[in-house]
Amino acid sequence: MTLPLVDAHGHLQADRFDADRDAVVDRAVAAGLSRLLIPGWDVASSLAGAAIAAQIGWARVAIGVHPSAADLASDERSSLLARVADSHISAVGETGIDTKRYGVPLAVQRANLDAHLAVALEWGKPLILHCRSAAGSDIAQRELIAALRAAGFGDASATRAFAGRVPFILHSASGAASYVDEALALGGGISISGLAFRPEEAATGEWVRDVPVDRLLTETDAPWLAMPGAPDPHRNEPANVRLTLAWLADRRQTDPAALAAQLVENFDRIFLPGGGPSVP
Repeated sequence: MTLPLVDAHGHLQADRFDADRDAVVDRAVAAGLSRLLIPGWDVASSLAGAAIAAQIGWARVAIGVHPSAADLASDERSSLLARVADSHISAVGETGIDTKRYGVPLAVQRANLDAHLAVALEWGKPLILHCRSAAGSDIAQRELIAALRAAGFGDASATRAFAGRVPFILHSASGAASYVDEALALGGGISISGLAFRPEEAATGEWVRDVPVDRLLTETDAPWLAMPGAPDPHRNEPANVRLTLAWLADRRQTDPAALAAQLVENFDRIFLPGGGPSVP
């Protein structure tokens, strides 16, 4: 039986898909994919993602500036984020904090993140949040939680802004259970990717059992983070999210079909509150 699949974070606009993007989408649909969010990481990728989502017809899009591009001129960022008001934009991001790589000063990353938080609150559209710290550090996680609290996430005003829906997603979530608990306490959701399969991320397999099922999503972060069992270990793609669903069902000791149906419901509640285009 083919189960309905959710990829809440797949970068189909990446140039690694230029040669066979249509075939990648066809394989995903054949595998059961019925929900897909395409996040941007800068101006060009956000606009490209929106164009590809429109071409697919049933995919959704997020626009934003990744921490690696956080030094983008503020007027360019503002111009991009003004598009969040458009009805075809479902979410804000990918944005966040990354102190593991890229070398963008933390203060610059925080200013970029704060701009996204404000826009998300203004329009009631959920955030896609990236968060990575260097090994042995949790500075990015602490900064992200501090930014969310300072912006009012977790308060009654944020609950009203998002009409009670999940206001942000921790994309490719990893890290200590205490960090995840803090994010959940602020109303956030958790998206699991192939990162969880790595031996150094063993903690994820423990705390993911306790995440409320209505706060969970699956993703690929394609073309990155290919997991064991993926046909191409060097390029991930949305069809492979079936492996993450199986991993998640095993860790939570739950029926994969029931979990798959719940993930579809979660995606629709978070990204399609007013309904959306028909799916394949």
